[in-house]
Amino acid sequence: MNPPFISPEKFQHYLHQFIQLSLNEDIGDGDHTTLSTIHKDQCGTARLMVKDHGWICGIAIAEQVFHFYDKSLIFTPFKQDGEEVGHGEFAFSVSGHVASILTTERLVLNIMQRLSGITTKTRMLTRMIEPFGTRLLDTRKTTPGMRLLEKWAVFTGGGVNHRIGLYDMILIKDNHIDAAGSITNAVVKTQEYLKKKALNLEIEVEARTLDDVREILGLQGIRRVLLDNFDTETLARAVSLVDHRLETEASGSINETNIVEYAKTGVDYISSGSLTHTVRPLDLSLKIVKE
Repeated sequence: MNPPFISPEKFQHYLHQFIQLSLNEDIGDGDHTTLSTIHKDQCGTARLMVKDHGWICGIAIAEQVFHFYDKSLIFTPFKQDGEEVGHGEFAFSVSGHVASILTTERLVLNIMQRLSGITTKTRMLTRMIEPFGTRLLDTRKTTPGMRLLEKWAVFTGGGVNHRIGLYDMILIKDNHIDAAGSITNAVVKTQEYLKKKALNLEIEVEARTLDDVREILGLQGIRRVLLDNFDTETLARAVSLVDHRLETEASGSINETNIVEYAKTGVDYISSGSLTHTVRPLDLSLKIVKE
């Protein structure tokens, strides 16, 4: 389950903090509906039913949510994260105190529906561009507090994780360039900063025109050029101009309607914020099994 961009220990620490905060937000001073209707010793089983077609994600997280709240619950997975699922199939069952299951139900569904939606969209887009050798990247356009989970969902769907935050990569964008005065000024200042701080971070620079691409190619120490809001014809010219001297990344209003045409240009990566900020949740339902 652990994503590739963080150690297992750090991910577990994050996950425990996230679950605790989410449960506090939902439960408050008590799940009064469940407390008033369900005896604390009543036991039963619930199953997660898929009411959609897509790729499931979050089963491992659901298990951790249930066990975080009640270690005595018995969790039995029927599917694995990243597996294709269809309407009417069951992803897992959970047995034990009914009150515990009902109190954690909504948090589990909220997490799994969103993550499964992200994994499903990622899987669909990666399949579309796979024949052209282009890889799909996520962005920082994520839900506050859920970034690591959402990027894990992208990874589960076959996508590639871009920088995780502002701290693990240099991405010099249009506003940085305009404020610094030029691409060259921004890159020189960045390299001086990295040397002073003894930081070893990869540098990516945004280009808005072919002249920008030429300027970037004249500089040293750059890993990737971000070709933002290029039409496909201009993008193809930019990719040819770069000629594999740098990695190339295309972004800007790229979605399922035009992503194949962008991939045909030979660009190395396509980044899409829509993977995490515009996604349809997968329809899932957790139901108590009647004896």
